[in-house]
Amino acid sequence: MAVLRPVGRFSPQAQRPTLRALQPVPRAVSEEEEWQPEVLRLSRMNDEREVLLVNRVHGRIAAAIGRNTDNVSPEAIRAFLAEQFPIALEEERLTLNRTDRLRLQDAVLAEIVGYGPIQDLVLDDTVSEIMVNGPRQVWIERDGKLFLTDIVFADNDHILRIIQRIVAPLGRRCDESSPMVDARLPDGSRVNSIIPPLSLVGPTLTIRKFRRVPLGPQELLANGTITQQGLQFLRACVQGRLNIVVAGGTGAGKTTLLNSLSSYISARERIVTIEDAAEVRLQQTHVISLETRPANVEGRGEISIRDLFRNALRMRPDRIVIGECRGAEALDMLQAMNTGHDGSITTIHANGPRDALSRIETMVLMSGADLPLRAIREQAVAALDLVVFIERLQDGTRRVTQISEVRGLEGEVITMQDIFAFHRDGFDGERVVGGLRPTGIRPSFNDKLAARGVELPASWFGYEPEGIRAK
Repeated sequence: MAVLRPVGRFSPQAQRPTLRALQPVPRAVSEEEEWQPEVLRLSRMNDEREVLLVNRVHGRIAAAIGRNTDNVSPEAIRAFLAEQFPIALEEERLTLNRTDRLRLQDAVLAEIVGYGPIQDLVLDDTVSEIMVNGPRQVWIERDGKLFLTDIVFADNDHILRIIQRIVAPLGRRCDESSPMVDARLPDGSRVNSIIPPLSLVGPTLTIRKFRRVPLGPQELLANGTITQQGLQFLRACVQGRLNIVVAGGTGAGKTTLLNSLSSYISARERIVTIEDAAEVRLQQTHVISLETRPANVEGRGEISIRDLFRNALRMRPDRIVIGECRGAEALDMLQAMNTGHDGSITTIHANGPRDALSRIETMVLMSGADLPLRAIREQAVAALDLVVFIERLQDGTRRVTQISEVRGLEGEVITMQDIFAFHRDGFDGERVVGGLRPTGIRPSFNDKLAARGVELPASWFGYEPEGIRAK
């Protein structure tokens, strides 16, 4: 009888389970699990007792001043507070040294005429975003990174009071019947608030701050947001009156880039800006800024971006700048671009240049227009020239990663081509190493720009000048 033998060496001990195999393998703890937020000491208050004290003193002082402080100057309020604050401390049976008294007095003043505990954050130019997650958590963004602060509010009503102070001058409200609101600060910073019952952590307040002096093209170069070649190319496209879409995610820097690109628009032109909340700050003289209006308590009087866009077409605009295209106004925008209103610029939330065009198609369908998809794509191809994609990288920096041309329609597919693309060379532990580089492909609208007196040198696209090549 034949005996089957294993090929190669075989040891019976190899079949036996060993004790080591049965022992549990220790699980490596990742850096994400070990990470704890860095708490920044930014609060004027030393502890929660001082927070409650300031809140109580504010109630007394506010009752003495009255509800309407708009007609009272800050100097008069400060003088009145200096008189009443010692009296309030006596009623609280507290004795403080001069330093602590002035510190808490300034905190009460911020409650009366400012934004309470976050007043210092609003004035801090290094803070780009303020996020209040209920009364016990206040986060900030600084240099593209998130930090937890030691700032706290007394309770939910404390946050609601600050929210009402922000939205009331704009004729808006935030209450149980309208628990979500978009607003802005006097300096143009964008504000969003959502309160219970929609928010389960308490009233939340998000303030996206804008620099007192908007970032210009040179600052973008210094920050590494874009290269010199890419910026020169975009400048030529703006001056050549191409229709441009700036795409990116939330907080990627779309509005900042739009503001920088708009600086290349001629001061001789009449510009109309349309936004939900005014963020675009143009430096030209002839600018008309339009802002949407929400419905009133009765549900009437709402003015949408689409309504403003249709009205703007009757205002003899040379350029139309839409702060953000997010709804049915996309159809009117495409039609306007195809009927002589060239040189328009807008922003859109998207994950990439091609996704931006897909979102525009979806928004056109949201308008209720009974159009076939091919007709919508033909409109988009005829209207749009360029898509600029900007994103926030893992190191917190904002970079332009793609500049893509909308070339045409092949069958049912919109064809696009990258003119510039971001190449990542690695990560040094703190920053992403890489840059925006030309792909070597020249845009098809080169002749259109040349007819308008705008030249695109071949060196911008990675080609050597003929004189150098000859040598």
